[in-house]
Amino acid sequence: MKILVLNCGSSSIKYKLFDMESKEVLAQGGVEKIGLKGSFLKFPLPDGDKVVLEGEILEHHAGIEYILGVLTSPKYGCIGSLDELDAVGHRVVHGGEEFNSSVLITDEVITKMEECIDLAPLHNPPNLAGIYAVKELMGDIPQVGVFDTAFHQTMPPEAYMYGLPYSLYEKYGIRRYGFHGTSHRYVSRKGCELLGVPYEKQRIITAHIGNGGSLAAIKGGKSIDTSMGMTPVEGLLMGTRSGDVDAGIVSYIMEKENIGTQAISTLVNKHSGLLGVSGVSSDMRELRAAIAAGNERAKLALDIFIYRIKKYIGAYAAALGGVDILMFTGGIGENVDIVREQVCKDLGFMGIKIDTAKNLEIHGDEAIISTPDSTVTVMVVPTDEEYMIASDTMKIVNK
Repeated sequence: MKILVLNCGSSSIKYKLFDMESKEVLAQGGVEKIGLKGSFLKFPLPDGDKVVLEGEILEHHAGIEYILGVLTSPKYGCIGSLDELDAVGHRVVHGGEEFNSSVLITDEVITKMEECIDLAPLHNPPNLAGIYAVKELMGDIPQVGVFDTAFHQTMPPEAYMYGLPYSLYEKYGIRRYGFHGTSHRYVSRKGCELLGVPYEKQRIITAHIGNGGSLAAIKGGKSIDTSMGMTPVEGLLMGTRSGDVDAGIVSYIMEKENIGTQAISTLVNKHSGLLGVSGVSSDMRELRAAIAAGNERAKLALDIFIYRIKKYIGAYAAALGGVDILMFTGGIGENVDIVREQVCKDLGFMGIKIDTAKNLEIHGDEAIISTPDSTVTVMVVPTDEEYMIASDTMKIVNK
């Protein structure tokens, strides 16, 4: 079975084509700068070289048409025709309370997804644009929606409710939803497979740390808490997002700076986090270079970043009643050894001890980095959200 996975952002489309029988990635790449000057499609060749095809790509329909054309092209293609594709799986950011698992996309499902747009106005419209485009370009090919929020729908009310008037939850669905659910689900299961332990009997903390970041507390195979909230702003300090901030500060800044809702949303989403504190960059590599050059604000940004992760690990250890496994994933979690080391430092009282030498060796590989006498197994597990989406798509289509 050949499954195309699409992740449609506001100005980009990432894609991967899987042969699910061999678990081989047949093709992958992405369209960038949709609707902007200088838009292009970029993808790697089997020999490692990269191809960049520039063109006027004004909207997602054109972007997906471009991708399908490359997949079937005589020069760069890996399939003879679109008839070889069996299904398309889509990453959908927000499923609200409506979706607690991946679903076959029907007209009724599309209507319910459209009702979730208010919860994720930046993310769900491009996700839906991808679904509309595939429907127009490929007719009745089965499409499956895999929701970032679905895995966290098992959280109990005391974890997902805010201390606001209950009527606001009833009227607008204001509550914690959480994100990165596909990654947390994949990594927690994969880690237990690697260890050979029963997934449903572990107390797990997964740390998905990248430009965006979140932690999840997983007990009995179910998410019981997660650090992101109704939107992806809450929780950890991130690349450009503020993470946890006193709600009173928001109205204070709006009043002092004389700005409206759109401006404050842009401030906490795009101008805060590592970038906002350091004044240097949201990129961990550039931040570390600035620290090495003696930049104190860059060091402060990294210190806050690490402190927040450590604090959430402690909170989730309490929520879980102890920890059996701590897993690091995401671009930073998988590749930046100093972050893993500093997060785990001084957590020996919880039974967390890492092998410093082993930790230094690991960059994007599956590995156990805890010491033999650590009562908590600390692991690095590379995430593969696209494969998880393809896997869900295959299961649903086969039903």
